[in-house]
Amino acid sequence: MRFLQKGKSSQKTVIVISDIHLGAGAYFHGKRNLLEDFHVDKEFVEFISYFSRGEYTSKEVELVINGDFFDFLSIPYIKFFDDEYWSESAALEKLKIIMQAHSEVMESLKDFLSKKNKSIVYIIGNHDAEMLFEKLQNYLKEYFEEVGERLIIKSEEEIYSPCKGVYIQHGHQYEFAHNYDPKKSITQSEKGENYFIPPWGSYYVIRVINKFKVERSYINEVRPIKNFLIHGLIFDTFFTIRFMLANAFYFIMVRFWAYRMNRKSWSEISEQFKNELQLFQNYHQITREFFENNHEAKTLIVGHTHHPSIHYYQDGTTFVNTGTWTKMVSLDLETLKQGHSLTFAQIDVYPKETQVNLNEWTGKTELPYTEFY
Repeated sequence: MRFLQKGKSSQKTVIVISDIHLGAGAYFHGKRNLLEDFHVDKEFVEFISYFSRGEYTSKEVELVINGDFFDFLSIPYIKFFDDEYWSESAALEKLKIIMQAHSEVMESLKDFLSKKNKSIVYIIGNHDAEMLFEKLQNYLKEYFEEVGERLIIKSEEEIYSPCKGVYIQHGHQYEFAHNYDPKKSITQSEKGENYFIPPWGSYYVIRVINKFKVERSYINEVRPIKNFLIHGLIFDTFFTIRFMLANAFYFIMVRFWAYRMNRKSWSEISEQFKNELQLFQNYHQITREFFENNHEAKTLIVGHTHHPSIHYYQDGTTFVNTGTWTKMVSLDLETLKQGHSLTFAQIDVYPKETQVNLNEWTGKTELPYTEFY
């Protein structure tokens, strides 16, 4: 319990955030950018500043960015199309657009790294999978200049352990549609240009979700999906029907025919469909399997689903989902809520134990208003 350590300072603090989804900014090329999901730049800057000052001034603090920090799938326009969209050159341009759009966020990270005993570990997710490119990693480290060596990018490892018994991974590995092999996802053209081979879920985001999001900016904010569709059929019938038909058509064309062309049997197709449509929702089953395969693990921290939660088990293990800093709307009566929940995991390492908590950043503001979305 936290009160047992009252008055005692931890040896090290690890802060875990995920699914920040920095995009091209609220305005892009002079127009409102409806694909931008991150609107709490000021709060983020205050958050990062807090953990490098006060009691954390000289303490060792490690910031773990657990995937989907940059959202390469939400850039509304670049000069690359079709397959060129997945090239290293296109990815680098998208990274520059994002960093410029959220310059205050990037400056806060640079300031954080410049402080004593501060470091950042970047775990790659599925929306920022193009960070696998060497040029992007070098560009990001060069941005931080002389403190760039304090930034560690986990480009191949799917799981990271900042301290004994605690394991962190983004979580897209549990969804067939978004899973990819970091070691096999980069290919090279005859001209020597590097390309990223995205999972089919990434194609789905840019070809289906983004198009409908321009009409209804909330379509990727509402959970659970089933309730969203039910409400949509009642209150926004024609749009929801178009959205459902587009999803069905895309899935059939991209997945069904791909399996048939590979001459898979109907039983194989059925099993594959079951795997691809299964969402990362059964926390108990997933965590049980993880802890059974990793006996030294006491805590598993993930992101990806945008649903903040913490589960304690009788055997002493803990599951944490750090949620997201983008706006979410829950239509589930058990978690009925809308707005931003700026959640993060805090790991405090003491000489004889480690405490893990899921916290919500409330911060402060000098303005008497916030922007309405």
